[in-house]
Amino acid sequence: MPIKQIEGLPDGVVGLEAVGEVTSDDYERVASPAIERARAAQEKIRLVHVLDERLQKHTAGALWEDAKLGVTNLRSLERIAVVTDLEQIRTLVKRAAWSLPETRLFSNAERAKAIDWACEGLERET
Repeated sequence: MPIKQIEGLPDGVVGLEAVGEVTSDDYERVASPAIERARAAQEKIRLVHVLDERLQKHTAGALWEDAKLGVTNLRSLERIAVVTDLEQIRTLVKRAAWSLPETRLFSNAERAKAIDWACEGLERET
């Protein structure tokens, strides 16, 4: 599956990892329901979005769904950790950061650090 949920995160933290070719259907089947479940349980949620070297392609439809997901959940998002070494994604995040809640970029090597930052102050599953 091109978008996978990252397991073992505390309630209120949604972890999504993009691999292979990601399409708008992947957002509708995996990302949107995961965020909706978290929003049903928590007023404020945090997001870890991993786009590492296993991501081959993000279709235009997927980019649109990603943007819509962020905009429609903007008031619910407390923190966003974006993990990627892909320069085009890093540039997009930097350009959009002014309109987002607290957002930080992390390199692929800093994946664990990104998850720790997103989970900071929350009880983690063991």
